[in-house]
Amino acid sequence: MIQVTNITKTVTTDNGPLQILQPISFTVTEGQSVAIVGASGSGKSTLLGLLAGLDTVTEGTIKLDGASLETMDEEARAQIRGQKVGFIFQAFMLVPSLTALENVMLPAEINGSNNPKALAVDALEKVGLSHRASHYPNQLSGGEQQRVAIARAFITQPKILFADEPTGNLDADNSLKVEQLLFDLNQQAGTTLVLVTHDNELAQRCDRQLIMSAGQLREASMQAATERAS
Repeated sequence: MIQVTNITKTVTTDNGPLQILQPISFTVTEGQSVAIVGASGSGKSTLLGLLAGLDTVTEGTIKLDGASLETMDEEARAQIRGQKVGFIFQAFMLVPSLTALENVMLPAEINGSNNPKALAVDALEKVGLSHRASHYPNQLSGGEQQRVAIARAFITQPKILFADEPTGNLDADNSLKVEQLLFDLNQQAGTTLVLVTHDNELAQRCDRQLIMSAGQLREASMQAATERAS
């Protein structure tokens, strides 16, 4: 489902080029859940943005369901995101002038889905927020906003769901609810899930854990074996 081959990311700074990601290669199979963990500033969110086509690699290739992102312009990448990808942002990224229902409807409308309102109503019911459909983001709690964001990400039934610190801004109770919701919906839809998190318990629920350190990526099991051997 996701094939990453020798990708790097370098940006220009006042002090010259800065390589954020060292050459990285890995694959994610259809339906897998994968957690990317590591310290702040290690490159996790940068990698997630590249995988979702929100940014472009400096070198290397990324294939999403067979589509090569590095060969596409922004318009083509946006089309792929609309067809195949859902993204849950840490800061929710809801449109403040739209109700919860309208926020959830938006991807379906853009994607040309039939009856986006009915799809949005169903999505809000699945996240337990049908009674808050007419409320605006500033009238919702943090946990409610994140559940709206999850409903929005799932409305088009994406093949791949990316989530950047999905529980990072939530209290313990809402973190557990959102965590359970992510995996319930993931399993029901068979969606491939890739998330960035500092939450070890959330990471352990995933099929795989990848550890990012200083722009390099490794399998958690490989690191654990190395630590036991040292």
